[in-house]
Amino acid sequence: MEAVMRNDYKQLAMLGMPWEKAYGYAQAVRVGNMIYVSGQLSHDEHGNFVAPAPLDGADSPPGESKMELQMRATYANAAKVLARLGATLQQVVEEVLYVTDMDAAFAVAGAVRKAAYGSDAPQCASTIAQVTRLAFRQQLIEIRFTAVLERVPR
Repeated sequence: MEAVMRNDYKQLAMLGMPWEKAYGYAQAVRVGNMIYVSGQLSHDEHGNFVAPAPLDGADSPPGESKMELQMRATYANAAKVLARLGATLQQVVEEVLYVTDMDAAFAVAGAVRKAAYGSDAPQCASTIAQVTRLAFRQQLIEIRFTAVLERVPR
């Protein structure tokens, strides 16, 4: 599937992950100067999860190190999908972080977010919420974004 699909109304961006087709959705949709990014996950370009949480439940909670690695990969994936629609993280106006461990997320989120946005004061609204689980059990974090481009494309 193409990385970007267009029609008269909107552009769709994909990353080529198997769950895009299985679930049936676009990674991001651009309408005019607005970009709506679906919840991004921490996977590599082949769809392998980065620092996956254990599935057997035998281990203790995955903790800060796995949360940090997943969070960094999630922001990197968001940057990739935004780029396909002509945007960067600097054009994000809102983000919502869904995490399975608030303590681990809060311990690393400040530094990771500042690095991702390249600023000590990221210029976007941010909400973080703890959930019992995400679409894939290996995931500790999922982030959705809304971005605004300066001008409507012609």
